[in-house]
Amino acid sequence: MPDLNDHQLAAELASEAGQLLLNLRAELVANDAPPALLKAEGDARAHRLLMERLAERRPDDAVLSEEGKDDPVRLDAERVWIIDPLDGTREFSEHPRSDWAVHVALVIDHQPVAGAVALPGLALTLSTADAPTLNPSAPATPRVIVSRSRPPAAALHVAESLHADLVEMGSAGAKAMAVVRGECEVYVHSGGQYEWDSCAPVAVAAAAGCHVSRIDGSPLRYNQTDVYLPDLVICRPELADQTLAALASFTD
Repeated sequence: MPDLNDHQLAAELASEAGQLLLNLRAELVANDAPPALLKAEGDARAHRLLMERLAERRPDDAVLSEEGKDDPVRLDAERVWIIDPLDGTREFSEHPRSDWAVHVALVIDHQPVAGAVALPGLALTLSTADAPTLNPSAPATPRVIVSRSRPPAAALHVAESLHADLVEMGSAGAKAMAVVRGECEVYVHSGGQYEWDSCAPVAVAAAAGCHVSRIDGSPLRYNQTDVYLPDLVICRPELADQTLAALASFTD
């Protein structure tokens, strides 16, 4: 099991990488850098920072990063950090958007047991070190959060089934934390993701008391041979049954 230091380390590293990204973005924007450069430099520098810090602080642990080469040694490791150095590169490159994130999570026995999601544009890091709490009650009309550019049909079906309003936002981490922060009640993704897209958000959302699962209601499992983890549900617990029932009736 993780100790308190693992929770704190996840929060510390996500926050540090987030600050690096804010500084980098300000520098590049001031120099009129094109969006492609913001994306490339953001991914590379945040990845390098997190890998260096984990090598210093947890040298015996394995790491799976979106921006790094997958080392199969992680499959036999007891402890694996799964990181997304910059979740929402497009949003990061579109200054001054704030719907991008940094994900840092620790996985043991295929479960995220500690994690942090930094939302640097909001000067906020949510983590299992000091788990957030959900609002005591949801609004009468629930809200389903979707991508601005490509809302998945399954999420639209859930929104229709729940008579919900739609809320648009960018990165996966920002969407998941919007449920935790009370900006929406349901996040459904069915368009394809990888483990680093959801691992830290799931750790934080579960610690806050949210329902987390695959869209068929089965558990989310991490540190798999195939890191493709295409679908996800994060929602308030009282809406879980209705959301899963709507998904079960969905035909693409």
